[in-house]
Amino acid sequence: MRDSLNGVDVFVVVAEAGSFAQAASQLHITRSAVGKSIARLEQRLGVLLFHRTTRSLSLTDEGSRFHGHCLRALEEIRAGETALESGKWQVNGQLRVSMPVLFGHLCIAPILIELAQQHPELVLEMSFSDRTVDLVEEGFDLAIRNGVLPDSSDLVARRLGEHGMTFCASPAYLQCHGEPGSFAELQQHDAVAYTRLGRMLEWQVRVDGQVQAIRPKARLRMDDLRAVTDATLAGLGIAWLPYWLAREYLLRGELREVLAEQPSLTYPISALWPQTPHLPLKTRVAVDALLAKLPARLAVVESRPKRKGDRFI
Repeated sequence: MRDSLNGVDVFVVVAEAGSFAQAASQLHITRSAVGKSIARLEQRLGVLLFHRTTRSLSLTDEGSRFHGHCLRALEEIRAGETALESGKWQVNGQLRVSMPVLFGHLCIAPILIELAQQHPELVLEMSFSDRTVDLVEEGFDLAIRNGVLPDSSDLVARRLGEHGMTFCASPAYLQCHGEPGSFAELQQHDAVAYTRLGRMLEWQVRVDGQVQAIRPKARLRMDDLRAVTDATLAGLGIAWLPYWLAREYLLRGELREVLAEQPSLTYPISALWPQTPHLPLKTRVAVDALLAKLPARLAVVESRPKRKGDRFI
């Protein structure tokens, strides 16, 4: 492809200028360089492109036909450049976003759907999965992830906010098994644990600025937060859930916080995208929208309601 384009620009300028000298002046090269470029192009094509005399220069029949093709090709190139240039200022094209299932439905998808409504040329594809996708290999433009991120030189991360965790259980479970009075006593209780990549996550709290962790005694282990929540509602044990997920059940009294005064950890919420010298406008606009609107959503789903007697207000 590169060889096919060599000398084409010089040929078009010569054809339109009508002389090697004028073409050399326009291209800011020597007349000799122009002549050598045309000679190499003619040799590669195997045809004579110009009739040359001491006083005139004109296109041959083959040169005239080739000139027409070159003009159409250059016009297509200019059209492509124009499209790319306009794309820098218009949000268009396909945006593929990966996000956690439940958090994505609750907090991320509404923001991106609103973005799609604002930009009719944007084609939005949202993938809901708790699996850690490979953005580059799987062709995602953007990913939203909760938790501590591994180091990566291939990705750029932007922190969008954070979410808290809570220990909770059903009233029926607590009535039957009692309520733990300390973090250490959690190990004496049945647990419903969340797993990632086949590994059960430890439960963690912060004590005097230090992180303490235990491995829960979990008879039920699941890699889906909805399933963990359902099992907890069914009274099968204590779970460590994101507060944004447990909040509505706590408000309705279907779950109760355990060790509510014990400071739990918070986890970052981040946007990630592949490292690139020029971030596409569609990705930048999506990240900006999340930065602008996600904090308000988090403020609602993370807010701790006040209790009056046995009721929340």
